[in-house]
Amino acid sequence: MEETKRKRRVWPWVFILLVSAVVLSVKAGFDTFRDPIIRHLTFESDALAAGHAPVRIAFLTDIHVAGPDMPPGRLERIVAQTNLLRPDLVAISGDLVSEKRTATHIYSAEEIVAPLGKLQAKYGVVVVPGNHDHWFNWQSLSRELAKYPQVTVLENDAAQFGPLAVAGLDDDYTGRADIEETAIALAEFPGAHIWLSHSPDVFPSLPDDAGLVLAGHTHCGQIAYPWGGAPATMSEYGNRYACGVVEEHGKVLVTSAGLGTSLLPVRLFTQPEVWVVEVRGPQKRSIHDHDPSK
Repeated sequence: MEETKRKRRVWPWVFILLVSAVVLSVKAGFDTFRDPIIRHLTFESDALAAGHAPVRIAFLTDIHVAGPDMPPGRLERIVAQTNLLRPDLVAISGDLVSEKRTATHIYSAEEIVAPLGKLQAKYGVVVVPGNHDHWFNWQSLSRELAKYPQVTVLENDAAQFGPLAVAGLDDDYTGRADIEETAIALAEFPGAHIWLSHSPDVFPSLPDDAGLVLAGHTHCGQIAYPWGGAPATMSEYGNRYACGVVEEHGKVLVTSAGLGTSLLPVRLFTQPEVWVVEVRGPQKRSIHDHDPSK
């Protein structure tokens, strides 16, 4: 009799745990494989006149091409969606690949880069490397990128893209970023300053006139808490610069959740995203989200 009573007490909890596991599995599948959320930011730059036509940047990061969650075919669809945004510039802040042990397939450099060759933007595409790119084989990836004339790779260097001057840092996580060298290169170019970095951890060390800084690396935690924040961010600053928009000392940081995954091929309570940043002359800044699934 006592044994029967104990089983009756236990079974409701077993049922709750099973239902919770199913719900979380469904949620993780949705978060991992869904189309990217398009997030918008309007950034003011004194380097552009108030009447200057806005310059639209599509910002992608942490693509992490690998099976099962980011095969080249999925990246091709994301590229097509990005082209529909009609960007003037596409900025990619590294980690094109994932060589995670849990991957069901590791693709070649050619397969990883080929979909990016279909990106279309008035001023082209600018790319900086991330830590996984170096761990995989950055030389092979950069050779593939060089096949596409619209793609510019920056490693502690700067270049002009229409009215924008972009400073591209090599990867800070693996100790390759050189802020001083990059700032010297950037000083040669006029226009609104944009810094592109794989890791957001360089943000406090950048000059106060850095303008706009675009970064990734953190995946916004990849597996996060439902109420916000995450147990791990791969940032020395914890959640401070791990996700979204931060403004400090007159400079603005955008840290994107990125598109793919690393370590585990799963997202939970974070979603893939593409940021669209409109650089304008001085005006009010606004941030809003558009969720294509709704």
